[in-house]
Amino acid sequence: MSTPHTPHEPSTPYDFIGIGVGPFNLGLACLTEPIEELTGLFLESKPGFNWHTGMLLESSTLQTPFMSDLVTLADPTSPFSFLNYLKESGRLYSFYIRENFYPLRGEYNDYCRWAAGKLDSLRFGHQVTSVEYDEADELYAVHSIVLSTGERTVYRARRLVLGTGTPPHIPEACRGLEGDLIHNSRYLESKASLQEKRSITIVGSGQSAAEIYYDLLQDIDSRGYELTWVTRSPRFFPLEYTKLTLELTSPEYTDYFHALPQATRDRLTVEQKPLYKGINSDLINDIFDLLYQKNLKGPCPTRLMTNTALTGAGYHAPSATYTLDLRQEEQERDFSLATEGLVLATGYRYQVPDFLAPVRDRILWDDQGRFAVRRNYSVDTTGNGVFVQNAAVHTHSITAPDLGMGAYRNSWIIRELLGREHYPVEKSIAFQDFGAPVGAQGGVA
Repeated sequence: MSTPHTPHEPSTPYDFIGIGVGPFNLGLACLTEPIEELTGLFLESKPGFNWHTGMLLESSTLQTPFMSDLVTLADPTSPFSFLNYLKESGRLYSFYIRENFYPLRGEYNDYCRWAAGKLDSLRFGHQVTSVEYDEADELYAVHSIVLSTGERTVYRARRLVLGTGTPPHIPEACRGLEGDLIHNSRYLESKASLQEKRSITIVGSGQSAAEIYYDLLQDIDSRGYELTWVTRSPRFFPLEYTKLTLELTSPEYTDYFHALPQATRDRLTVEQKPLYKGINSDLINDIFDLLYQKNLKGPCPTRLMTNTALTGAGYHAPSATYTLDLRQEEQERDFSLATEGLVLATGYRYQVPDFLAPVRDRILWDDQGRFAVRRNYSVDTTGNGVFVQNAAVHTHSITAPDLGMGAYRNSWIIRELLGREHYPVEKSIAFQDFGAPVGAQGGVA
């Protein structure tokens, strides 16, 4: 039935629609661009590509080498490679002379924006509001709003690839607090006002917390604030980056992990956090060296507090001060800390998008309400209709958020979309065995 607000709807359905344009779906757009048999469209609510802009500190680098770009590990000849970006930018020789495999984070963001600018399949400023399924036509209808005009659109496709990313996580103790606390995702835009305060506390344990602490520590004597870093972790865990450990991102380990019982996978997910949420070891050493330097002239007004959990928080508006309730977990001792500035470097957590509500019955869920992700990254009842990016740590281990595995996962998804292998999908690259020999007795049937 037609109404005055009938959405604009293209007549020809797409083979697939990607919802959300982060590095993983952007990589999928790059890899599918030369495949004439596939028609795809990508919708993103942001006005343009930007990746963690609040943490693009000048000196911060990726924690994976440049080969973990959008395409290289699937297609080293792709024109969307990081090396081609450097060549077109006139910086290839400078990067070569630099002799550092790890791109600057701001450089990586610029690379992604360069790649996005070469694609016609991306639609920025499109907020997806709901997804429905037409049983008769066997098509998904993706409803969206063009944020700049308010125009409503409907795009139809045979399959979906969800790449909506992970929103910032705010600890329960800090939800609803007044004042100007920030999540680390907004650090750079808030840095100037933070440094006007007499005290700043960072809560968190990973790379972002370490980068912010190091950044603020550099100016501590000239700006005169007290700086505290609180982490629940028993120590400042370095990111484990030894070569045999990196084989945990192999196809064989993904197969092994996916086949384990859910309870075992959940236990391993907790145990493996230092493998992808640890701190770069060079940065840990740089922090120590800077602390040593700052303390040469006398005690530096800073504290690093491990084994310390945030259990509660309050805000006193007249003094613009937060009071944090903390617990030293090994000593089982409670205490409080007052601070004017509060930075929550508490990471990101996946949330199932609200727009999937109309098709929830077509999605497979585990007993904890998470996507039950198949080995081929599908989550729908057909096993070939809806795929996910970076939403499967609980089923695919540390490969889910790893930039280096994005091209591998996209090769899988493209194979499912085409019904044939376009980019070779590696099956065996590890030197080690992860499971018992074939024919061993016992274990899961």
